[in-house]
Amino acid sequence: MTDNQTKEIPKAYDPSQVEDKWYDYWLQNKIFRSEVDKTKEPYTIVIPPPNITGMLTMGHILNNTLQDVIIRQKRMQGYNACWVPGTDHASIATETKVINYLKEQNIDKTEIGRDEFLKYCREWKVKYGGIIIQQLKKLGVSCDWERERFTMDDHYYRRVLETFVDLYNEGKIYRGYRMVNWCPASKSAISDEEVLYRSVNGKLWHFQYHVKNSGELITVATTRPETMLGDTAVAVNPNDERYKNLIGKKVILPIVGREIPIIADEYVDMEFGTGAVKVTPAHDVNDYDMGIRHKLEIINIFNEDATTNKNVPADYQNLDRYTAREKVVSKFKELGLLVKTEDYQNKIGYSERGGVPIEPYLSEQWFMKMDEIAKPALYAVDNGEIKFYPPHWVKTYDHWMENIKDWCISRQLWWGHRIPVWYCVDKKNNECNKPIVAKEKPKLCPHCSSSNLKQEEDVLDTWASSWLWAYDVFKTDEEIKYYYPTDTLITAPDIIFFWVARMIMAGLHFKKEIPFKNVYFTSIIRDLQGRKMSKSLGNSPDPLEVIRDYGADALRFTVIYLAPLGQDVLFSTEKCEIGRNFANKLWNASRFLLMNEQKIKRDKNLINKHIDFSDEWILSRFNQTLKQLNKAMDDFEINNGIKLIYTFAWSDFCDWYIELAKNRLYSADEEVKSAVLTRALAMFENLLKLVHPFMPFITEELWHLIEERKAGESISTSAYPVVDESLINPAAEDEMDFVQEIIAAIRNIRGEMNISPSKAVKAFMKSKEVKQHQIDYIKKLARVENITVDENLIKPGASAATVIKGCEIYIPLEGLIDLDVERGRLQKEIDRLHGALTGINKKLSNEKFVNNAAPDVVEKEKQKQKDWEDKLQKYNELLASLA
Repeated sequence: MTDNQTKEIPKAYDPSQVEDKWYDYWLQNKIFRSEVDKTKEPYTIVIPPPNITGMLTMGHILNNTLQDVIIRQKRMQGYNACWVPGTDHASIATETKVINYLKEQNIDKTEIGRDEFLKYCREWKVKYGGIIIQQLKKLGVSCDWERERFTMDDHYYRRVLETFVDLYNEGKIYRGYRMVNWCPASKSAISDEEVLYRSVNGKLWHFQYHVKNSGELITVATTRPETMLGDTAVAVNPNDERYKNLIGKKVILPIVGREIPIIADEYVDMEFGTGAVKVTPAHDVNDYDMGIRHKLEIINIFNEDATTNKNVPADYQNLDRYTAREKVVSKFKELGLLVKTEDYQNKIGYSERGGVPIEPYLSEQWFMKMDEIAKPALYAVDNGEIKFYPPHWVKTYDHWMENIKDWCISRQLWWGHRIPVWYCVDKKNNECNKPIVAKEKPKLCPHCSSSNLKQEEDVLDTWASSWLWAYDVFKTDEEIKYYYPTDTLITAPDIIFFWVARMIMAGLHFKKEIPFKNVYFTSIIRDLQGRKMSKSLGNSPDPLEVIRDYGADALRFTVIYLAPLGQDVLFSTEKCEIGRNFANKLWNASRFLLMNEQKIKRDKNLINKHIDFSDEWILSRFNQTLKQLNKAMDDFEINNGIKLIYTFAWSDFCDWYIELAKNRLYSADEEVKSAVLTRALAMFENLLKLVHPFMPFITEELWHLIEERKAGESISTSAYPVVDESLINPAAEDEMDFVQEIIAAIRNIRGEMNISPSKAVKAFMKSKEVKQHQIDYIKKLARVENITVDENLIKPGASAATVIKGCEIYIPLEGLIDLDVERGRLQKEIDRLHGALTGINKKLSNEKFVNNAAPDVVEKEKQKQKDWEDKLQKYNELLASLA
């Protein structure tokens, strides 16, 4: 470091001058690159691939910062650290975006056809798909960008299709006509996990149906009047005495005129509504089951967009489902068959992507049998082979796995992995009705040799491609053998079913190994009101704006500092002051040390000379901190880890060690000064290495500033510190604790007694423990001009006093303050507190107040009472010390 270089260090840290510079440097020097190297142990993380429709959110910030912290630390610890980035094609989300874009151009998806539409999708992906990746780079993530993957890359696409064919040949994939969750917005089936249930204030309508050949009416209650157009029965409980005489009879379905039977089924809840329910097998899961049991006709009344079809009377066709509802209710009212309408709170399933209520819908879909695949995956987590952090997520995982259903893997979309199934168009014999499942398009029908083949229109569920992510991001068997199983997956808990569970199943089924050893579930980022941050609520800051205002390091530091394992994060932009202040603290420490280097020669040969107890203390504190940090990181208590670093850096190193070092840095002995500065800079460099995984930009900048480095060198690949147990020195830590408490006590007396900071005080200590080398530091840091130590000391008059670990400390006040004025001030405060306590004691002795006021109000008053009592005691003690 030259004098000129030192002079160029700005007074304040400016992230905008540092971050892009160092990220480009890391990329140019391939700092993040990982290749198979059998001489090194790999540490592998695969990124949860963000959707190509995505933009950076606070959730991404936390998730990717955590991944980066781990991978950077492992890289420094000598592992062959490999972090594979990539993006997901996101079938429904992307297709919806492209459809909306085309609508703005007055282009209809169905009119241009599949091939042309997919061209638009690919163009859209090229234009917008990499935005989130570029945004992640602004955060400083150290992914191996040469390994960037996309779930529709040629290699990955081929592997997805091969997997489908393999599972089909194993008998685990089949095509069936089933009741599915249908999203009218995307016109596609969706899985149970993609349905979000919301409580909705709705209505319960009571309708009457005429019993055939009778004057009787039967009343049914429904929350979905429009579906009565598809009713094929009325059901009652066989044990319900009210309806036993009607079982087996028929009713005339109003509006439609269809005769439908009254059936008995134990599924019917006698307490719900009237105890009689309409049965619409095509549009309700439970009704469908009843329909199968009783061999009822199944009438679908909806088109794919949830408008009514031609299976309903002409006046009710081509209506939106809610318009149809209004029309049906109006007609019942007109017919005098609407008995009453009640308010009713109902749970409605919404399509997660489409944002509209789903329809239970009968359609032919492709399914995957899950029971056999699930068993090994359930066992792998329950036996601890895969560990969850925090562990309470195991219960959630177990519940889903133990109740797993067959997976509907087909989607009625065009953007995605088209299902590798073909059908013979000519159908020259009965065998031609069977699907032809193959990894490549067959040239001829295997049954009739026709070349007229048509491929399945549906694509696979997005998750049916991303469940292979843990190993199919690696292109060769050599890479899979080296990097798989991966080490740690960091992900949000809301995709534990969609992705985590399915990756475990895929890994164990296809590779016969777990896909990862650890799963860390991130916290949910909430605003200060406790609401989950989202664009729709308008309570989520733009992370790029936060980075612009505070710097990436400050944002990274803050989100982890605020995020204990398993607890939600209450975040506001202003809290990034925590991270920015810490960055400034490191910057100022470096400036102090480097400015001293202009005057003091650094000499590494002196690093172990002229050591005093403050050096022994800081070395002990560093190694103790490092030991605790390593354990916290091993236990994925990353929030605790950053707090350990923060405490050591801010308090131990900056507030204490540097201040203690000033005594010797300003001494007359050049060799002592050189030894102290050399040690301080070496300790600072080690501190930077601990901070680096959390705050990569500022630490890279400072690492280069404190010492000239070779071209291409980076703190990212420097050796991470190793604990030296021999330097952990409890005696040195106890001694420093004692000195710090004395200094703090004297500073406290100064504050309490209103002693001007410019005035030096004298101190008398009754002790046999205080040593001369300690006195030198106490005098400097507590601004004491003279200290008298005597184990037989008698307390001086008019002195402030305190006791620290058996050491009595007295500060004579004569000449430092006007004793009469100070006694008057204290007495005035004592009188004021007496009056305040009289009032609050009266309030708290009032049973009416205590019993009727809110508990938190009473608790607040009690805390106020205690605080004032403590303050009164303290003021009385201070007044007594002035006697």
